Amino acid sequence: MRGELPAGVLAEEIETAGPDQVRALVTAAGNPVRSIQESERLDAALDTLDFMVSIDIYVNETTRHADVILPPPAPLEKAHYDLAFAGLSVRNVVNYSPAIIETSGPQEWEIYARLALVAGGADPTSAPAQITNMLADGIVAQRRPNADAPPNDVDVAIAEAEGLEGPERLLALMLRTGRYGLSWNQVTASPHGIDMGPLAPRLAEVLRTADGRVDLVPAPIAADVELLAETLAGEDDGLLLVGRRDLRSNNSWMHNLEVLVKGRPRCTLQVHPDDAAALGVREGGTVTVASAVGSLAVPVEVTDIVSPGTVSLPHGWGHGVAGTRMAVAGRYAGVNSNRLTDASVLDPLSGNAQLNAIPVTVRPA
Repeated sequence: MRGELPAGVLAEEIETAGPDQVRALVTAAGNPVRSIQESERLDAALDTLDFMVSIDIYVNETTRHADVILPPPAPLEKAHYDLAFAGLSVRNVVNYSPAIIETSGPQEWEIYARLALVAGGADPTSAPAQITNMLADGIVAQRRPNADAPPNDVDVAIAEAEGLEGPERLLALMLRTGRYGLSWNQVTASPHGIDMGPLAPRLAEVLRTADGRVDLVPAPIAADVELLAETLAGEDDGLLLVGRRDLRSNNSWMHNLEVLVKGRPRCTLQVHPDDAAALGVREGGTVTVASAVGSLAVPVEVTDIVSPGTVSLPHGWGHGVAGTRMAVAGRYAGVNSNRLTDASVLDPLSGNAQLNAIPVTVRPA
């Protein structure tokens, strides 16, 4: 999709010699050594890279392999305008939060901009604003032909964005030339945000299919239904492992915060009471979970929130390994569920790894 490769092939791309072999890597606030399948293989592969740089605040299981770790400012040291979660909004809302605390280091956007300049062969001392200036020029070029906007909207936006830099300059241009024509002064003068009302239908405007209709059942998906039926028909009475996310530990970086990980253990294998009785395991006891590629020992949580025949283990745990510097996470280490995932089992349509419905056996440790 969009020229991207599934994360599941990253280790293979690093290991396989050839003209397109991955020899350098940039990671940003991620921990793929814990979040993708057969992670021990990736762990070993990262050690063979020529160069690796990580943008992160932690030395975790992934970033411990980096030659350089570039820490971004703390949350209160940088401005925030939410784009990602706007897609989940139920109303049209604009909300900008400026930085509260001044930082002496580079802003996060400056780190990315400098990396882009270096990767593009530019002088590493070049001003990072070169990147945002290029993006600003692109916004202006895209918005000028907008027949729905007053003729001077883009020129007004350019004038209002003068003196701003980085993401603020880009935001000022986009908001002023957008549907609501908001000025940067309006946005920054509204610390609690601006509500423009309920969402407006836009599907006809943004849909890009050839026939102008939503294809609910694309041919490749329809063709795969038969394979799914065959797979279900072939299931035996064994246990299937699925993942889960806990409210306090949606991602592995949250495991280094004492206030979130304290209390009852959350890295547990959830087992239905009927299966627990049949297996001879009890609440709080330790079991060995084994798949075709690995095994691990984990405490049991007996609960009816999982179905009979299904066991659940959260992802992203398995901390406290040599070379990391996450003291809190190390005390609540847990186990790495991706030791049980098989890199050879892939979804045929996306090429991504199978991280759920993994056949496993469970026995008292």
